[in-house]
Amino acid sequence: MADTNRTIQSDLHLKIMKFFHENQASIDTPRGVSTWVREDRAIVMKALEELVGMKILVAHRSTSTTGYSYTRNAKIISKIEKLLKKRRAA
Repeated sequence: MADTNRTIQSDLHLKIMKFFHENQASIDTPRGVSTWVREDRAIVMKALEELVGMKILVAHRSTSTTGYSYTRNAKIISKIEKLLKKRRAA
């Protein structure tokens, strides 16, 4: 999660992190996530891959699609929790 400062400045990344933080057991496709966050699928796919690179999300790749799920790393989850609380308070 080295690039968190850039991430917290992106509303899209924040929406996606919030979605997965509130639905930690879910696995969803770019189409599903774009519906939930009400953004263009191509932009969402790029953001999802950036979040995978930061270890916030996990990509479950198959030949036909990729599903994304929230990290199971307790330290990262804790950081996201604090970040979301901080953003709500602002």
